[in-house]
Amino acid sequence: MKVIEMKNVHKYYGKSHVLDDVSFSVEKGHIVGLIGPNGAGKTTIMKILSGLAHRSSGSFSLFESETGIHVNRNRLSFMIESPIIDLSLNARANMEFMRILRGVADEKKIDELLKYVGLEDVGKKPVKNFSLGMKQRLGIAMSLLADPEVLVLDEPVNGLDPEGIVEIRHILKELCEVYGKTLIISSHLLSELSELCTDYIIINHGKIVESLSTEELMLHSRSYISVKTDNISRTT
Repeated sequence: MKVIEMKNVHKYYGKSHVLDDVSFSVEKGHIVGLIGPNGAGKTTIMKILSGLAHRSSGSFSLFESETGIHVNRNRLSFMIESPIIDLSLNARANMEFMRILRGVADEKKIDELLKYVGLEDVGKKPVKNFSLGMKQRLGIAMSLLADPEVLVLDEPVNGLDPEGIVEIRHILKELCEVYGKTLIISSHLLSELSELCTDYIIINHGKIVESLSTEELMLHSRSYISVKTDNISRTT
């Protein structure tokens, strides 16, 4: 099932053509890496999906429906540019605020999700004293409160140290493989997502350069060493 599909989408900001005939689809249960340099159009795509921006032309559907987009957006959760976090509050207070905002009745989910992302022991420490990796993990926990089917994350590992990247990568991979979530994750570095994604969408200057699976990416990335010799016996 295609949980997201864009067809021939264009986006202008004034005279600036930021998305140029963008078409792609995301299958249920996949982890899709949206890869491109800063300014390539990654965040604009995510803003259109979330309703924070509107396409200038073209179409897109959620869960194979173009007419039910507003309703189906409730089945997605977004973390675009940076998590919506009050730095003066602790982790639990931020989670409680988001729980009320999203209309989640079950208060137990707060402790369950804080434990899931490894923040169950931070106590009353204000978020302003968190490391960047801890803030990102809190943002992911907040995104999961309403139990979305699809998680859309804008550069969740940007700026993290290698240990932080591994932690986030483990959480995201488990969300897909164990809990059946579909993920769309943007990054300007392919290496950050190379051990995580099932599929990749490469974008540059607002255009989709290529869409390919992990297997296809590996074939594209293979390098070879060619050795020539005039003396076969000396090489064996």
